[in-house]
Amino acid sequence: MNLPPRPPPCLRCWFAVGLIALAVVASFVYLGIDYRALGSAESLRLMGKFIAEFFPPDVSPDFLAKVGSGALQTLAVSALGTVLAAIAGAVLALPASGRAGWVPRHVARFILNFLRSVPELVWAALMVLAAGIGPFAGALALSLHTTGVLGRLFAEALENAPREPEHALTLSGAGPVAAFSYASLPIVLPQWVAYTLYRWEMNIRMAAVLGFVGGGGLGQLLYFHLSIFQQQQAMTVLIAMFVLVTFVDFASARLRRGLGPAYA
Repeated sequence: MNLPPRPPPCLRCWFAVGLIALAVVASFVYLGIDYRALGSAESLRLMGKFIAEFFPPDVSPDFLAKVGSGALQTLAVSALGTVLAAIAGAVLALPASGRAGWVPRHVARFILNFLRSVPELVWAALMVLAAGIGPFAGALALSLHTTGVLGRLFAEALENAPREPEHALTLSGAGPVAAFSYASLPIVLPQWVAYTLYRWEMNIRMAAVLGFVGGGGLGQLLYFHLSIFQQQQAMTVLIAMFVLVTFVDFASARLRRGLGPAYA
């Protein structure tokens, strides 16, 4: 049996790998990290002492009630931010997919690129100045960044969807809105929902972090207790974050599996 000839070596691939390795080595040299000090006996002793201060977690009823309220607030912030982003992303995805012409396409894509290029923490800092400290600022920050992400994903789904069913309805006398609603939308809607659920998984984690800049929820509670060196209370908040994220991940995965194997 004759074996197929070996492909020629990919010089560009090896060149790219060499550049990446060189960049990694140069980064370590430039940062000048002293790993010997990090692994010294004194450093390990201080790290162990710091970690031990987090135990046992505070499980008093009053504090657990406060943590539960913060968890619900974090969940509400992530859900509201994701829903607002899904609506705005769907609206911007229509012109971004090229359905309204060349100029609206590039304008919508510029808006989406700008929204997602600004991190959530920066949006949160701006929204705190605009709307005040609290969960509303966190929800606005999540919705702005997530709009850029979902709008781009929704637009690409529309671009990849076949246009023949929509054209057939248009030729049969249906209006553009009706043709889109009955032909293209049913094709892309499961994918849109799957993208939205996946972003909700990510937003629940980010919603817990936005509290550090005044976005409310568990993050704000964690920042408060860490700032006054109450590590046992902070440990309880960290456990609540883990439980909340695990629950949302499980629920989102089950919902995406219900949409079919292609979106799970």
